[in-house]
Amino acid sequence: MIDKPHRDSIVVTDAEILQHTAYPGAQYILRIQAPEIARRAQPGGFAHIQCASYLPMRRPISIMRADAKAGWVEFLYKVLGHGTQLLAQRQVGEKINVLGPIGVPFVLHTERPRPLLIGGGVGIPPMIFIADHIRQHHSNFKPLVIMGSEVPFPFQTQPSTIMLPGIPDGVIASMPLLEEWRVASRLASLQGYPGCFEGYVTDLARRWLTALDDTQRGEVEIFSCGPHAMLNAVAKLAREFDLPCQVSLEEYMACAVGGCAGCTVRVNTPEGPYMKRVCVDGPVFDAYQVFA
Repeated sequence: MIDKPHRDSIVVTDAEILQHTAYPGAQYILRIQAPEIARRAQPGGFAHIQCASYLPMRRPISIMRADAKAGWVEFLYKVLGHGTQLLAQRQVGEKINVLGPIGVPFVLHTERPRPLLIGGGVGIPPMIFIADHIRQHHSNFKPLVIMGSEVPFPFQTQPSTIMLPGIPDGVIASMPLLEEWRVASRLASLQGYPGCFEGYVTDLARRWLTALDDTQRGEVEIFSCGPHAMLNAVAKLAREFDLPCQVSLEEYMACAVGGCAGCTVRVNTPEGPYMKRVCVDGPVFDAYQVFA
């Protein structure tokens, strides 16, 4: 049974595959024609995708971009198991069954017009989605996107023309799409990729935050998605600078609509700890409620 807040927002559709592109590191970008999902999608939401007709268990994949006018939705995923291996074999022109959009989205606040978006690995897509939303609806915002990966990034990096305080000399690699949008971005990795920061995303973010003055820092809110250890480090970074922080959690899911309660996490609230379902109560949570 789908919780009431989501009954009018989730649709099931047989979507045509428009593009399906492979990248190094067993990464794929999938674009599907799904007008209703595209119209309803919000940054931080995801879809539950049927990888093959004979595989009953779907896979939850974060939405990376959605074009309501053109009716397409785009996902970035990494092959990690049998389901995503089957999904990677799907071809342009095929139909794929998709349930979505699902989940509580990120919420931007006008009093915090300097959002810091931190994505790691397959946690990168929600950061691209929220950056796209910002450039379309919040022209006065000044976001910075920091992305980390230990496999090659699923795009050809390019030197950024957007200068940033606190960023070490030589750390100039950026995502071309974000450069096109005039959204500042920087990349981090421990693999020695050219132009990337040699270290963790939180280390690079700390340098930027330290370089801001008190007024600028007071305009920052952190948004993040990635592995649990990275999100824990992001929450600690937010506490260090006394900044609000929203995180999108990654959990295994069975139904993805709140019925099975298989994706629950402990969330601390003023009334005490509660077990919340990542699929419909999240995936976006206040970082301070999840990471004590």
